[in-house]
Amino acid sequence: MMKPIFLFVATLAAGSAALVGQQPPAAQPPAAQPPQQSEFRIVINGPPGLPPRLAIAGFIPLSQDAETVAAAKTIGDVLYDDIAYEREYYMIAKDAIATIPKPSSIDDVPLDRWKELNANGVIVGAVRKTPAGVIVQVKLIDVNSGKMAFGKEYSGSIANARRYAHTISDEIYHDQMQLRGVARTKLVFATDRTNERIVGPVANRDIKEIFFTDYDGANPQRVTATTTLNVAPAWSPDGQAIAYTSYRPGKFSVYQDLVISNIYKSTRETPAKGSPENQNYLPAWSPDGAKVAFTSNRDGNPEIYVMNRDGSGVRRMTNSPMIDVSPTWAPSGNQLAWVSDRTGSPQIYIMNTDGTGQRALIRESYCDRPTWSPAPFNEIAYASRSGAGFDIKIYSFASGQATRVTDGIGSNESPAFSPNGRHIAFTSTRNGKQQIFTISRDGNDLRQITREGNNGYPNWSQ
Repeated sequence: MMKPIFLFVATLAAGSAALVGQQPPAAQPPAAQPPQQSEFRIVINGPPGLPPRLAIAGFIPLSQDAETVAAAKTIGDVLYDDIAYEREYYMIAKDAIATIPKPSSIDDVPLDRWKELNANGVIVGAVRKTPAGVIVQVKLIDVNSGKMAFGKEYSGSIANARRYAHTISDEIYHDQMQLRGVARTKLVFATDRTNERIVGPVANRDIKEIFFTDYDGANPQRVTATTTLNVAPAWSPDGQAIAYTSYRPGKFSVYQDLVISNIYKSTRETPAKGSPENQNYLPAWSPDGAKVAFTSNRDGNPEIYVMNRDGSGVRRMTNSPMIDVSPTWAPSGNQLAWVSDRTGSPQIYIMNTDGTGQRALIRESYCDRPTWSPAPFNEIAYASRSGAGFDIKIYSFASGQATRVTDGIGSNESPAFSPNGRHIAFTSTRNGKQQIFTISRDGNDLRQITREGNNGYPNWSQ
């Protein structure tokens, strides 16, 4: 395998996940081999006080067969969007990039022309088909010095070219800015996009199934095919399982139970052991994946419980005559936040994970669906009633204040932080149907993720 100087090598499992019942590949590509330390490290910088100006010269197909040409274009296009998503670089526009002659090889980049566009860094790559799959090379070049700031070579399947782009983006961010990108993460949600209905004796009802996609909404994959209501999915911290609420058939009615789908083993578990008298819903994984917090009426009233992943060690955390729902864990694993209407309207409370120290945290007209931010942020995002609908707010423990993130258009609910804490996924009716959107934590860069059917309860993988 060709290994240019300073070009580090990684193997990328680039297949896509399969439909229900089939065996997909690992949720993330195998970790790249750690690069050997050189005597110096080049970091692309911009003008003083401004972000670096970055261009993507494109990926060169080293053969002209349709598959290789398509893969090269996909990698370049997706990589542009992935890097732009974190808003750390000023991305030189694609129409300006089109004025520069395409490089004939990965080692022949017209740096003088990129200087004319005031580019600080330029990314160029190549895609070569092999009998075993494909080899993808990439370089990030410092335009002023002509030196390579980042370089790697990946090998694997050509089946999902997007994964190469996602991996390159995340690794460039880690190498250049010591920042964790989200390009390889997934969003899971409940959807009625299958357009199926439950036929019942009283009325027909929509079916909701669990799907997940890439962080940007591409590459949808179906998790459930149970022809019932499946909602409130939550990724396990290791990305191998999804816990969700499922309406399951009882003798005379349906009941809610907590299901854990081991999506890469095609197996399912019901560790909370639900029944019509023992309903369990709204699961939340502990940060280490060893425990699940959830709501249950097993003692006659909806309360917060915690159990081990296998269903053992069930502990009741709250004891209120009112309703306690929607638990979320602090990143330390030492506290839980949840929603209770014990003082009238639903508000957000916090407690220690032994049930002590229960207190109201946020008091507004109506609060719902808290989600604790990852470290190092110490915040909780939640849905706050605003007129006839809801808006997303972020509460800061440091300031004791809440800041509104969304703009009052439509009803905005069910926030979920990205694993780096820089973005929030949420549902909104701003365009009519309920869809998944993402937004930066500062309220900028709103993006619509889903467009088919109605979609809700987003949750971001680690």
